[in-house]
Amino acid sequence: MLFPELTDIEAGDIVFFMKSLEKTENGEFEEAIVTVAAQPIAHVGILSGTVGHWSLIHAVPESGVCEQLLTDVMQKIRPSGVEVRGVQLPVTTRTTAYQWAKSKIGAKYNDIFSDEMLDSTGNEAFYCSQLIAKSYEFAGIADFSPQHQLNFTGPDGRILPFWENYFKKLELPIPQGAPGSHPATLIQSKYLKTNFARTCHYSMAKFVVPATVDSALHFLRGARKVLVHCAAASIETVDEAIKDARQAQPSWAALSAQQRGAVLRKAAAIIRDCSEKLAYWETVDCGKPIEESRWDMASCADCFEFFGGAAHNLAGNHFPLGNNNYAYTERIPCGVVGAIGVWNYPLQTASWKIAPALMCGNAVVYKPSPLAPVTAVFLAQILQNAGLPDEGDTGKAICEHSGIDKITFTGSTETGTKILASCSLPGRLKPVTLELGGKSSVIVFEDADIDIALTGALMANFFSQGEVCSNASKVLVHQSIYDEFQRKIVDLTKGLIPNDPLLDGTKIGATISEAHLSKVKAFIDGACREGAILLCGGEEVIVNGLEGGYYLSPAILTNITENMRIYQEEVFGAVMLLIPFQQNEVIFYTVWVRIPKVDSMIPFGGMKQSGFGRENGVAALEAFSQIKSVYVNAANKLNNPFLR
Repeated sequence: MLFPELTDIEAGDIVFFMKSLEKTENGEFEEAIVTVAAQPIAHVGILSGTVGHWSLIHAVPESGVCEQLLTDVMQKIRPSGVEVRGVQLPVTTRTTAYQWAKSKIGAKYNDIFSDEMLDSTGNEAFYCSQLIAKSYEFAGIADFSPQHQLNFTGPDGRILPFWENYFKKLELPIPQGAPGSHPATLIQSKYLKTNFARTCHYSMAKFVVPATVDSALHFLRGARKVLVHCAAASIETVDEAIKDARQAQPSWAALSAQQRGAVLRKAAAIIRDCSEKLAYWETVDCGKPIEESRWDMASCADCFEFFGGAAHNLAGNHFPLGNNNYAYTERIPCGVVGAIGVWNYPLQTASWKIAPALMCGNAVVYKPSPLAPVTAVFLAQILQNAGLPDEGDTGKAICEHSGIDKITFTGSTETGTKILASCSLPGRLKPVTLELGGKSSVIVFEDADIDIALTGALMANFFSQGEVCSNASKVLVHQSIYDEFQRKIVDLTKGLIPNDPLLDGTKIGATISEAHLSKVKAFIDGACREGAILLCGGEEVIVNGLEGGYYLSPAILTNITENMRIYQEEVFGAVMLLIPFQQNEVIFYTVWVRIPKVDSMIPFGGMKQSGFGRENGVAALEAFSQIKSVYVNAANKLNNPFLR
């Protein structure tokens, strides 16, 4: 995604390309274009197409006026930066100019920069900035491009040798001072406003612009409408990314903990500044209600803020050993961390892994879930803007790569087991943090405040459509208050109607995918076949305007027995199991006590089959670093025990 929709980018916007920092096919020509200008802007074109399918209408020496995929243009030009400017003119004017420029596709390149729009052979022709300036002249905006006189001199006032040779070959005089335009002048147009700007980093170019693209089809804004095109990185691409990460990691680790913390704190500030737009994209990416996404964005900012201020927790210890000897410990980074994210809390789980890993001095190669990949890309760009230096089956390739020093994974127990096995093979042993699925419970005793218990049960089951690893899906209620609790919880649950997740007030959003909706329904149907009773919900819902989306009403089942599959396995959906118990029954469960909440300061993780290792808190810093012990002999002698 070259242009994430955190910005108001649309077809007709003007795209400016900064000078490439690398040698390219047209490097000498580009250098000559840039050297004669006040700003290092080498090229310009008009944005065309739609989100995920951007193209560029522009004029280039080898093809004349043409329309090319923006990804292809980026790979060819390889600019050091890109800036998109919106045109502040009426829609009719913009449309007229855009259509005029599009009508010129097939025209030649104006190799002599003539104001008459003719090339050296007399054919209609345009150079890049001229195409845009003339299109708006045609639309009635004569002063769209500021006045400009062609310049072919360098800083010393002399004609550049490149241009002397260029026009000598054409047997034409150099048109020094003739009327014309230049990208560096055009960008100063009073009709343009910056919509998006970014620095380009080509160590990750193959992730941004892959050779093959797979569409993500689950996004909910409309019936099976594709939100953005994503790609699964090949083994070769993963290898290149890990090599880049390994090259960049030493310089990042060489910064002081305070310097690394400053970058993380700035990232936190940026997340807060654009939290509403991030929340929007989190919702359209994974389907949860917008209110929950807003809470998640605040949590992400808190996470970077907490770890950005945790430098003092990276201190070591000093051990006096006597006889002028001592030892000390220091925390050193693991190296390169391979992190694998999940789709139910895309940006939050990314933050939990990336923030502590970076604070400890690691480089991170992050793989988002293919079901919700968008906001992780935004986070990478936020970190770049915050000052993170840039120098240098996908999940399986990351786990098995010898260049990865640690793996952190959030997801199912089944996948976690495979990852652990992959990281335990001979010659490939590496530490792993696994945050896996669970099957927790809410226990409501006879003396409980029923209203508080009802709220807790709803929160523990129906946040994010029940797609939460720490859900307490088994609600055990004391027999003496069971009937009252059942009646009230069913009434409350029936009021939770799935709706457009982007609407304020929506409590139940969209299930992540059609396959997952089918899986949740299969759990419900299977339980009913085994004797469970469905009290409410469990039905597919059609939301007006979002027909074809994946919406399921929250369900409550009772008459549950311990041998049922739904009792033993994680459903990962909005399905509550209501189970009565007697006081003398022995119950061992993981429980939420009063407040089901996570916090960046508090370690979070599972036990037994729910994984090991912790995210958040000081425990996460310990997980992403190693203790190095150093023994020091400060005496002037060393006794040799092998000599008598």
